[in-house]
Order: sequence, then structure tokens, then C-alpha cells
Amino acid sequence: MMKGASEEEKLASVSNLVTVFENSRNPGGAPRDRRLEDAHHRPGCRPPESPGPWEKPNVRGSMESEPRTVSRRYLNSLKNKLSSGAWRKSCQPGTLPGLGTQDPEKKIVQELLETEQAYVARLHLLDQVFFQELLRAARSSKAFPEDVVRVIFSNISSIYQFHSQFFLPELQRRLDDWTATPRIGDVIQKLAPFLKMYSEYVKNFERAAELLATWTDKSPLFQEVLARIQSSEASGSLTLQHHMLEPVQRIPRYELLLKEYVQKLPAQAPDRPDAQKALDMIFSAAQHSNAAITEMERLQDLWEVYQRLGLEDDIVDPSNTLLREGPVLKISFRRSDPLERYLFLFNNMLLYCVPRVIQVGAQFQVRTRIDVAGMKVRELMDAEFPYSFLVSGKQRTLELQARSQEEMISWMQAFQAAIDQIEKRNETFKVAAQGPEGDTQEEELQSEELGLRAPQWVRDKMVTMCMRCQEPFNALTRRRHHCRACGYKESSAAPDQSLMCSFLQLIGDKWGKSGPRGWCVIPRDDPLVLYVYAAPQDIRAHTSIPLLGYQVTAGPQGDPRVFQLQQSGQLYTFKAETEELKGRWVKAMERAASGWSPSWPNDTDLSD
Repeated sequence: MMKGASEEEKLASVSNLVTVFENSRNPGGAPRDRRLEDAHHRPGCRPPESPGPWEKPNVRGSMESEPRTVSRRYLNSLKNKLSSGAWRKSCQPGTLPGLGTQDPEKKIVQELLETEQAYVARLHLLDQVFFQELLRAARSSKAFPEDVVRVIFSNISSIYQFHSQFFLPELQRRLDDWTATPRIGDVIQKLAPFLKMYSEYVKNFERAAELLATWTDKSPLFQEVLARIQSSEASGSLTLQHHMLEPVQRIPRYELLLKEYVQKLPAQAPDRPDAQKALDMIFSAAQHSNAAITEMERLQDLWEVYQRLGLEDDIVDPSNTLLREGPVLKISFRRSDPLERYLFLFNNMLLYCVPRVIQVGAQFQVRTRIDVAGMKVRELMDAEFPYSFLVSGKQRTLELQARSQEEMISWMQAFQAAIDQIEKRNETFKVAAQGPEGDTQEEELQSEELGLRAPQWVRDKMVTMCMRCQEPFNALTRRRHHCRACGYKESSAAPDQSLMCSFLQLIGDKWGKSGPRGWCVIPRDDPLVLYVYAAPQDIRAHTSIPLLGYQVTAGPQGDPRVFQLQQSGQLYTFKAETEELKGRWVKAMERAASGWSPSWPNDTDLSD
């Protein structure tokens, strides 16, 4: 669309651009349309201020500046930086040389034109120099594949043609005729839809950076071509990766310049409605680029998990999203010490994994996959395992322990967010499935239905007797078993039914063969009696002590965690795990010894 071109030529050029763009949408596929390569050499295709022929530099000197890789972390932060304005050069509206006392809006159009000229020169370097030289070397030497070169440069040829043949000439023509036509809103409206082609470039960017780094190390000829161009005057001694960032950053620059233009326009300016509409279209194009970055990161996360697990599974399904991953401890119902485990939480499933001892290839092995649909999560009030929480799903129920309160809360929030999203989606489906009278076509399962989720099994050390017949377990004839539907039945020693409860060490011959530790409970419904169980889930206590009239004293051993109950020759000695826990027990026992009882259910308990 050069100055003086006929309307037929303009329409033909736009038609050619659309054709070229559509033919270049698959960068790793079939060779590009011949018209695309021929277009590079058409007369008049060279942009203003484009770099001239470059000489072959000293390769030895150029090798000192090796290409730097661009990480996904950089791309992640790039979304937040693009619109911050920090990347802008010192050349701001009103500071360009030679502008004198022009109208403020014309100054911004002048800046838009000059930055576009510099940008087209950079695109020329990418497409006509880097791309064409590497493609020529690949064809002649077969040292590296042509398809690798095409994937690295993606649809840069379409972007270059668009800006050099259409956008830049149109801006130049409009500024030349500024006195007669002081407006650019209509121009940008007409051309802005083509900027969505940038989303393809951005999606391919990290893959291009990886291939660039791989073949720079793998092929001496590939490295030599890059080094020769990068050290040339046209390249400004900058790496190819540096130049490849220019298209990623260009659309947000348009947005900022156009915002300034709209702000400088008088309220009644003829161009104001078109300029505002053009700004909205540019903003939409910028959203496409940022959305492409986000989508690229999400798929990259899935692919990395796939590699770390070594699975042939559906975790790389494009609909999956990794919400959180990290190590946790698994509380075992058979062992006393927690086990190291690793979780991958997706929007639709939880992968419960164990680290591989020999991490050759995959780093983790999946033990269980639990669907988020039907899942529940809640905190566990367990004195022995702080920061623990329960994840209950259809396939399995897990008792997990985090390293801190903050980490536990973060995990629970991530689980709940996934659960809420699934429930919201299911609610939408349920409404859509309703009949004409509002009744659902299928009867919904109630969350309270027995066996809907895997039960929480009682840890072996938490119970020493049968919950029905109260006979003690032993290793041979009375083994522990669990109900596959409910897991266990509640016992009177549960924390939510007590004023005070925790493990206490039982000291002295008074306790006989009952063991060094006991689960001690002052129940709400019997607040003047201390019950001592062998384990928290036992339903029969092996010792009960009426506390009324007892004295609570410090122990003779000098340990600040030790305390005693004493009355008429009866002496019971206890040791708490902490001084703070001892203080709460002493307070609870002193209350009970004085005859105090709570006004159920308003009084708060002292338990863990």
C-alpha cells in the first residue's frame, strides 16, 4: 500500500497478506508458499531506514558474545512488564528533535512513525538476514534441518510483510497529509485485526528459544552463521534472542502511544471516536498476546510434570491446569513416623506420588490418582501431628502433614478452589439437565451417603481394642480391621467431645503395665473425672480418676513439664510434652478438683 497506489492494488495487497498469513500458520509443517519468499524480493519492499548490506565480521570476536537463553520465568514476568512503561526509550512525545511547536497529538503520531521505522528495520533483520541466511545454510550444507529454522522464526515473515508493506507506508502517508487529514484512528482500526497474528509468534517463542540454544551448541555451522550476523553493524552486536523479543513487546507499545494520543486529542476532535475505537482494538490484540503467553506457560507446566512422572497419561490434556505441587508428609495408620510424599494438584485430579530413589528419567512414581469431583478437605486437630489436614476422595482418603501453618492453609485453599470450581461446573450441568418442572433427570447422590468417598482409617496406634466388643487386639488372634465404608466409629475420647485432651506421659509404678503414655481426657459430659485411655480412639478407659478434692502440685523431679495429683495416699504423676500444655492441664484439673463445671455449650474448652 505505497503512496500513490490505486485502490485495486491496495485491495490486492491486503488479499495477498491474508493469503500469506494463512499459509504460514503452521511453522513446523509444509514449506511456506512460494509467494511468501518471492515477496521478500519485490521492488519497494525495503523499508525506510532498513539496514544495508552487512559485511562478514571477524568470527573470532563475535564468539565472545554467546546467545542467552530466555526462560519461562522471564516470559511469566514479561506479561506484567509489558504495560508498565519501563521499557520505553528516552524519546517521549514532545522530546523528539525538530518537532518545534507542533500539535501534541501530531508529536505522538511522529513518534509512532519513527518507532515503527526502527521496528520494521528490526523485522527486516530477523526475516531477510537471520532467517534467510540460516535457511540458505541449511539447504546447502544439510548440517541442520530447514524445519528447525522455520520453527525458530515462526510467522515472522508475515509480520514483516504486514508492517513493511502496509502499516508503515500508511502511517507515513497519513503524517505527510496531516494538514489535510489530521487523524490516524481510522488507519489503526483497519489494520489492528491483523495484529492478532502475534499470538502465534508468542506461543512459539519459548520453543524457538529452546531450539535456538540447542542447535547453537549442536551445530558449528549454525553457531558460525549466528555469530557472523550478531557481530555486524546492522545487528548492533546484539543476540538473535534479543531481536526476537521485539515482536513480543511491540503491541503494548502501540497501546501506550495510542493512549497518549487519545488523551492529547481535544474533546471535540473529529478523530476522537475512531481513535478510541482503535485503542480498544489494540487492547484486544494485546490481550491475545498475553493470553498466548499464559497458555504457553500452562502447557509447559503440564509437559514438565509429564516428563517428571514418566507417564503415558492424560495429564497433558489441554483442559488440565496445574494448580499446585510440592512435598508433604503422609501420616500412616500403621507406622508412627510420617512418610515423605509429593503432590500434584490439577483442576480435576490429585496425583499422590512417591519420590524415586534413583531418579533416572522420571523423578516420581504415582501411587494414587484421586478425582477432585466429590473430594472434601478439612483440617485435622491432632496434637501429635500439627499442621495436618485430611483429603477425602472417591478413590482414597489421605491424612497429610504440612511443614507450617501457612503451608497447610495454602494447600487447603488450593484444594478448596479446585473443589469449588468442579462443584460450580456440575451445578451448571445440573441446571441444564433439569426437566420442564425443575426436577433433575438423575437423582443426585448425597454427600452423606455411606461409601461415597474413601473412609479415613484409624491409625493402628490410636486404638487398642475393638470398638464394638471392647476386646483388646493382639498380634495373632485379634488383628485390627477397618470398615471399607465408614473407616471407624466415633469414641467418647474424641477432642470435640472433651474439655481437655492430649497425650501425657504416665510416670511411676502407679500405672503398672498400662504403658508410658496415655490419652487423657476430661469429657464435657463428665467434667469432674479424668479418663486415661491406651489410645485416642479406644471406647473404654483403663483408668478413671474422680478429680473432686484432689490437689494439683508440681513434680519432685524438677522438670517444669511434670505435675501430680495427690489425695489421701493416692498419687498420680504426669508429664506433658510442653510447659504450655502442662499449664492448661493444671488449670483444668484445679477447676475440676474445686467442683467447677461448664455451662454447656458456651464455655470454651482447653483442649488442643
